[in-house]
Amino acid sequence: MNKDWPLWEVFIRSKNGLDHKHAGSLHATDARMAIENARDVYTRRMEGVSIWVVESKYIHASNPEDSDSLYDPANDKAYRHPTFYDLPEEVKNM
Repeated sequence: MNKDWPLWEVFIRSKNGLDHKHAGSLHATDARMAIENARDVYTRRMEGVSIWVVESKYIHASNPEDSDSLYDPANDKAYRHPTFYDLPEEVKNM
C-alpha cells in the first residue's frame, strides 16, 4: 500500500439500522476504491446495506473543550426540544 494514498472514513448502514455508523478508516486512491475496500473489510458477513466513504481531510469537528460555549445558545431555545410534542403511535423510530 502506498502511504501517499488519502485516508477515508467509512460509514456502514446495517440491515436493521436507520442511520450510517462509523465503521473505521482505510487508505485508497479514490472513492470507488475506498467503497470496494470498505466492502471487503467492513461487510465480510453481509452486515451492511449501504456504504458511505468520506475523505478524512473533508471532515471537520468541534473541539470537545469548547462544548459549553458552542452549545450554550441552544439552552435558551427550549421549544426546539421534542418534549413538547405528542407523537402518534404510528410514528416509529423518532
